[in-house]
Amino acid sequence: MLFLGVLKRVVPFFLTFAAGLFIASFFISIAKPSFNFPRKSIKHREIHRLRDENRELKRSNRELRRQVEEMRQNTELRFGNDSDLPSFEPPPPPPPPRVVHRKYER
Repeated sequence: MLFLGVLKRVVPFFLTFAAGLFIASFFISIAKPSFNFPRKSIKHREIHRLRDENRELKRSNRELRRQVEEMRQNTELRFGNDSDLPSFEPPPPPPPPRVVHRKYER
């Protein structure tokens, strides 16, 4: 008798569940999902490539700064201090035009 009561409750549940899966299969796929995550090795290689590129850019930057400093020192040795160099300041701007207000009589 107890078995018959459990059967009366379990069978409708599984039938309803099967009917729900059948109806849902029209709208969504109930197959096993495919997880296509990017591989870690691809990201790992990209990170290493970016680090190497960053290291090379820093080295190049240091070299360019060193060259600029050498050029400054050579210029100072050639011309002495900055007071010997000609001034390349632009001339001051011209004064604004004079505005004359005339009164008209009627």
